[in-house]
Amino acid sequence: MVHRFHLDDIYMAVDPCSASVHVLDEMAWEVIGRYEEKTREEIAAELSEKLGESPEEIGACYDQVTELKERGLLFAEDSFEPMAGELKKRTAGVVKALCLHVAHTCNLNCAYCFASQGKYHGERAVMSFEVGKQALDFLVAHSGSRRNLEVDFFGGEPLMNFDVVKRLVAYARSIEAEAGKRFRFTLTTNGMLIDDEVIDFANREMSNVVLSLDGRKEIHDRCRVDYAGRGSWDTVVPKFQRLVRARGGKNYYIRGTFTHANPDFLEDIKVMLDLGFTELSMEPVVCAEGDPAALTAEDLPVVLRQYEDLARLMLRREREGKPFTFYHYMLDLADGPCIYKRISGCGSGTEYMAVTPWGDLYPCHQFVGEEAFRLGDVWQGVTREDVREEFAACNVYAREECRTCWARLYCSGGCAANAYHATGSVRGVYEYGCELFRKRMECALMLQAARAMDGDGKA
Repeated sequence: MVHRFHLDDIYMAVDPCSASVHVLDEMAWEVIGRYEEKTREEIAAELSEKLGESPEEIGACYDQVTELKERGLLFAEDSFEPMAGELKKRTAGVVKALCLHVAHTCNLNCAYCFASQGKYHGERAVMSFEVGKQALDFLVAHSGSRRNLEVDFFGGEPLMNFDVVKRLVAYARSIEAEAGKRFRFTLTTNGMLIDDEVIDFANREMSNVVLSLDGRKEIHDRCRVDYAGRGSWDTVVPKFQRLVRARGGKNYYIRGTFTHANPDFLEDIKVMLDLGFTELSMEPVVCAEGDPAALTAEDLPVVLRQYEDLARLMLRREREGKPFTFYHYMLDLADGPCIYKRISGCGSGTEYMAVTPWGDLYPCHQFVGEEAFRLGDVWQGVTREDVREEFAACNVYAREECRTCWARLYCSGGCAANAYHATGSVRGVYEYGCELFRKRMECALMLQAARAMDGDGKA
């Protein structure tokens, strides 16, 4: 299987099974598109008329394509299926990351919130220090030989339980040396409670900070409101700017959500850039069909154009010396994930779990509150091996549709939570999300090609 695409004057072909990415001229692009269905002579005759090139030149191009095929760089066979699940077998029972739900409550009332305004379909609650401490002990005890461990402070709004967050970080730091571990912390916040203490603490202890902002004031304030219905944009933007300025180059993300109200989300990204933010992420909303926020079939071509125009904007700004990062376009073609990781999936329910305020374990934050997926708790560990095995079996070969998708080794089978909420099965396929992912990959690959041609060494 070879996937061809072009954006503007950059023609590309991706051979997923050899991990080869080819930047082509139009002739080679056309030859590859016909290579498996037609003979050398048929292709030469057809393209000679279409492109105005001699049959001899087109034949020579055909021979070069044949050479790439013989070298295993085009039309490579998929030989990876026997490896599916191998990585998870090797690391069975090993946990490397926890998402600590330190607050199942929130000071905003966002209309599209998958977490039911922080309650996760249950009662409002905050995590005690004792539960959080046990969660960290569980992580250390089940992390095997992994040295680097990740903990996300999540909600609801985690800063509504800031004292416990501080105490848990202090506890983790106190046991690092003896345990032979190193904790990497992330904080996700809506920004309402950011103050100087939060800024100092986050910039000292958090390897990454995720800041929720949907872009334009009218778009942000449409959904991200308090319980009196007042928008939060005017409150959080100055706080985010202060925090980012004080971070001194450390990792952060401005993380937005686009919905049916703003499929033209590039306009929101432009506002983020005007505000001085350069580390950006915009996520498509995932919600029930019929929800007013849900993206529709009519929105799809608009969204796909936004991704293309975003890539053009990124390239233009890079050439002007004003680069910015878009999370979904980050792609390492030289030293990216190994093939075992590419085919085995995200690790939810196996190496990554979410912890509720009561200490219950779930496969990830998007499954919290779904009792059928409760794995166990931080005292007894995983007691539902059937659930863990179900997630361990999720890989790119567990879904028939993935087998013929050119992007499968980039998405690793996609998000189990999105699949479940769209189809009722963790092995289902959320096709709308797949469409968006494939377009993002095309744009990311185009950016890599353009950078290589510009000679900046980033590709």
